[in-house]
Amino acid sequence: MNILKILRPHQWVKNTFIFIPLFFGGSLFDMADWTSSLVAFVAFSFAASAIYSINDIVDVEADKKHPKKCKRPIAAGLVSKRQASLLAIILAIAALALPFLLNNWMLSVVIAVYLAMNLCYCIRLKHYAIIDVCIVALGFVMRIVAGGVATDIVLSRWIVMMTFLLTLFLSFAKRRDDVLIMNETGMAPRKNTSRYNLTFINQAITITGGVMLVCYIMYTVSPEVIERFNSPNLYMTSFFVILGLLRYIQLTVVDERSGEPTRLVLSDRLIQLIIAGWIISFAIIIYT
Repeated sequence: MNILKILRPHQWVKNTFIFIPLFFGGSLFDMADWTSSLVAFVAFSFAASAIYSINDIVDVEADKKHPKKCKRPIAAGLVSKRQASLLAIILAIAALALPFLLNNWMLSVVIAVYLAMNLCYCIRLKHYAIIDVCIVALGFVMRIVAGGVATDIVLSRWIVMMTFLLTLFLSFAKRRDDVLIMNETGMAPRKNTSRYNLTFINQAITITGGVMLVCYIMYTVSPEVIERFNSPNLYMTSFFVILGLLRYIQLTVVDERSGEPTRLVLSDRLIQLIIAGWIISFAIIIYT
């Protein structure tokens, strides 16, 4: 059970970004592409869990002082650093090896870059404000790149940009929770938390959310996208994007529940309905 907590399987939902190229590329009913995407999903899940293990090892002392993270297995003394290190090595090897089932060495390269980038993040780069959230956002961009490489689907610049902006928005919202803890306890959960404050975080959330919304609307009305999907009605899905952003901001600013974005999405029924509505409406427009 403690090992499972280190793996954080609930966080694997983030790796569903790998299926985005499948959806937008019009290959939703292609079983070969589904198989390739599933292999990429499992490989990326192993890679992500390897990084979580390394992160918990590096942050063990800081986690012991955190009101929530102190319950993590390594910080609580339930799993040793040596055991966690061995687990991380096994997971990383498995993540790099799985793509060869598809005879796709490029997917292994993408995962290797993801592992290297996040290793640097765990060891050093997460201590620098703004750089930390950018690396988190780039990690999601690499997920959709992995999905594109696995299925040979070419990604549009719109999808890459919107993925980066959306995850940057979510990352700033998560940092807001750290600022609230710092303001309440007088102790910074992260070394870089002191370089953030509520005024900056609120403005950053507003900017990234607003730019992402504009980017999405431009995507839906761009001539190339209208021609590609043979439909001028994609702009109608913007309703769900606007509603989703407003709901998430409400949960972040009013309810102060942005500390765990994955758990928030998995627990908030309105967010789930909005996402389901967006997927269904988009699918109806491009697949019928």
